[in-house]
Amino acid sequence: MYFSKTRSNEFIDDDMSDQLEKKFDFRGLFILEMANNHQGSVEHGKRIIDTFAALVHKAGVKGAIKFQFRNLDTIVHPSHKQQSDNKHIPRFLSTRLTKEQFCLLRDAAREAGLIPMTTPWDEDSVELAEQLGMEIIKIGSSSAADWPLLERVVAAGKPIVCSTAGLPLEKVDNLVSFFDHRGANYALMHCVSIYPTPNHKLNLRRIDLFRERYPHVTIGFSTHEDPNNVDAIQIAYAKGAELFERHIGIETDEIKLNAYSSRPEQFERWLQAYQDVLGMTTPAPDPAHIHDPMEVESLASLMRGVYAKNAIAKNNTILQSDVYFAMPFQIQAGQLHSGQWRPGLVAERDYVPNEPLPTTILPDVVTNKEIIYKAIHDVKGALNEARIHINHESSVELLHPLGVKNFFTVGAFMIHCFNREYSKKIIILLPGQRFPSSYQKKNEATIQIMVGQLEVDLAGQQRTLYPGDTLLIPPGVWHAYKASGRVIFEEISTTLADDETIYVDPAMQKLLPEEKRTRLHNWGRHQFD
Repeated sequence: MYFSKTRSNEFIDDDMSDQLEKKFDFRGLFILEMANNHQGSVEHGKRIIDTFAALVHKAGVKGAIKFQFRNLDTIVHPSHKQQSDNKHIPRFLSTRLTKEQFCLLRDAAREAGLIPMTTPWDEDSVELAEQLGMEIIKIGSSSAADWPLLERVVAAGKPIVCSTAGLPLEKVDNLVSFFDHRGANYALMHCVSIYPTPNHKLNLRRIDLFRERYPHVTIGFSTHEDPNNVDAIQIAYAKGAELFERHIGIETDEIKLNAYSSRPEQFERWLQAYQDVLGMTTPAPDPAHIHDPMEVESLASLMRGVYAKNAIAKNNTILQSDVYFAMPFQIQAGQLHSGQWRPGLVAERDYVPNEPLPTTILPDVVTNKEIIYKAIHDVKGALNEARIHINHESSVELLHPLGVKNFFTVGAFMIHCFNREYSKKIIILLPGQRFPSSYQKKNEATIQIMVGQLEVDLAGQQRTLYPGDTLLIPPGVWHAYKASGRVIFEEISTTLADDETIYVDPAMQKLLPEEKRTRLHNWGRHQFD
């Protein structure tokens, strides 16, 4: 499927395609749903477009204005055209616009810097969307199981946003499968079709469910709550929603808005709430290693420093009875804090009572135990994030063919699930880790990536494997691994013997087995050799 590029920042490359395709990037898109709030007036519709476009540009977000197309000659039953007990039909008929009038509104949207999009209610309206060059098609919740219409929408080849209000999960599964099998470029919107939606009906946890169940799909939030509610968008964004939809309109002396459409000032507050939550959730450069100087200073003012209780002579071992912990902790002076204290430190000079002990007395050498514990904790965190559970019967070992000290640069973490006539292992490489070139004498293995991106050198051939990819590694073939980020993969193989692995580096090959690996006796309590 190919989408013509019409704006400079709306399409992204899809590297998974053999040919260069452009896919619409739904992230950060704000859909302004005009619906029938134009009241059948082009001039009033233009006023809505211009007013809300200014607010969109002020907030610096990507905005689309959405119209609703219906062929009212065919979509309404003849007996209901004059009078109907369906509350929507009179509203649709009284605010009817012609194709030419929609052309004027489309042009106004483009001139105002908004993306024109539409919700078609029938197949004829999809054709109208094509004729008018609508750039995105929205499927309303009431049409999300309308398969004739869905087939026609997909055939139009345009980016699709689909709301899912009232759809049981199995029907959302069907919808996702339908779009995926047809190569559609689409996003899903969590939505509740209660107008307005009370807070206890918003069901925002469904966003979590969608993100976990459909990780390849951009998930959004189509809102119908009270326009004065600015909390819902913040919660939705924090849960992972990346595009948003809101009904908009302008009141006059003659025109009154419904209870779920936002007036300009309400819409502006809504956008500001979005900007606020962006600030609150902006990630640190490295979320795993937070180091904000303001936070460090604040915490230090409440911590205890280590002070000499007695006179301590140079070269003496410092005992617990020789020190005490007290405020203030003198971080700027390089003082040791209570959390860094350990018995057995050696004084590098004489200390008098009440003198702060500095961090310089800490040994530079990191013990093997500290390295192994850190590796175990890192791997446990990685497995928890990936929702991979390991039982306590699994055999676990750290591979460090250049010794424990070099584990975080050259090594791997291996979990033996079982080793019978066939063998299964889960292998974890931590960020920046590589595993050197080696081969197995008799063991044939197939690896499959579960998490991350693995660089593989197989007999001199470079390959990059992504989640789901598999690779056969025959016996006797040199292979090496490298991870830029965290990588978890499975290896299914024939029975593995202890002396199977041969390293290309003679220095590694000469090391004793206990120098190249550390076995854990118990995964839960991580006792090791």
